[in-house]
Amino acid sequence: MMIIEVKVPSPGESISQVTVANWLVGDGSFVTKDMEVAELESDKATLPLIAPESGKIKILIDVGNNIAVGAVACTIDDSVKEDIIQTDFIKNDEEELKHEIEHIVTKPENNDEIKITPLAQKMMLENNLNIDDIISGLRKITSKDVENVIANKSLHHDKTIINRSEERIAMSSLRKKLSERLVAVKNQTAMLTTFNEVDLTEIISIRNRYKDEFFKKHGVKLGFMSFFAKATALSLKQFPVVNSRIENEEFVYPNYVDLGIAVQTDKGLMVPIIRNADVRPLFELELSIFNLADKARKRRITLDEMEGGTFTITNGGVFGSLLSTPILNPPQSAILGMHNIIERPVAINGKVEIRPMMYIALSYDHRVLDGKDSVLFLKKIKEFIENPNLILNNGNDSIGYQLGL
Repeated sequence: MMIIEVKVPSPGESISQVTVANWLVGDGSFVTKDMEVAELESDKATLPLIAPESGKIKILIDVGNNIAVGAVACTIDDSVKEDIIQTDFIKNDEEELKHEIEHIVTKPENNDEIKITPLAQKMMLENNLNIDDIISGLRKITSKDVENVIANKSLHHDKTIINRSEERIAMSSLRKKLSERLVAVKNQTAMLTTFNEVDLTEIISIRNRYKDEFFKKHGVKLGFMSFFAKATALSLKQFPVVNSRIENEEFVYPNYVDLGIAVQTDKGLMVPIIRNADVRPLFELELSIFNLADKARKRRITLDEMEGGTFTITNGGVFGSLLSTPILNPPQSAILGMHNIIERPVAINGKVEIRPMMYIALSYDHRVLDGKDSVLFLKKIKEFIENPNLILNNGNDSIGYQLGL
């Protein structure tokens, strides 16, 4: 017999404690090796607690409590086998069912036992009925008798009853930290937003031309985000002020582009970082976007993969957003917002044509960027997107190199 201590892993150097957000298994249940048994939250991310071995789990920390990194959250008894626990559960379930049936099958005062068919017993349990709910005077209750009672209750149920109750749910550590950051952005920056629109005709044409070959080679779909990521990275090199930030009383200009891609997960918004996005070919950007987003949604993302970042892209278009003013991701000075693609009439060489159009938005800190730089930067992204050959034939690179074909 061996009791294994399961300790809280370190999510990052700057974090000393986490909160137990949720236990995914019950106390005393059987867990298997590499199984996620709990969700832990820091002020930056949610991370899983993994069972190192199979066995019976004993939970030591309640949901909502804080626990230090390196402390024991639970133990696992690896000498206990799954079939033993299942046998105990079955035995307990049978005893509980027997106890419930005994409460249902009661005797009237004259000691004449009322007989209830097995199906009627089952229906009474499922519908939370007892002997008093069934029509009086019966000495045998059948499923038909129970059905009549259920139907009668439904018939007289007042459908106009309005539920005016309220539910209170504690904010998670991640949500509290996000709330603080959002308020700080509004209070500590001079945020403005400028807009433009882009015609995606050429991008769609290229995707349709290469999508099958691209998927066959890389195993992922050729999406729009990689084109915007490449266009943004190239534009940031031409407008380094957009890539800069304020630190104390200095402007910091990174000579690299670490691009954040906002990903919506069931635990909130996460922003994985693509390092050195300015020197990566388009197919590497597409693969990085897919892999990092997948890790974020599966809660496998690490803090190292989310820390830093010099610029962020967010895409509200996946939810149908037509237009928005994205909020800054501090300490960054700007963020690009993508939106949904809508076919609408536009003037092309004096003629009206139907084109796939998207509004794009750039929110920026006016303390760092002037209006001129922000507008020209957004126009440069528009130029790259509407002329994707500038991306695919960048410098000495070929289309084959950029797409990895």
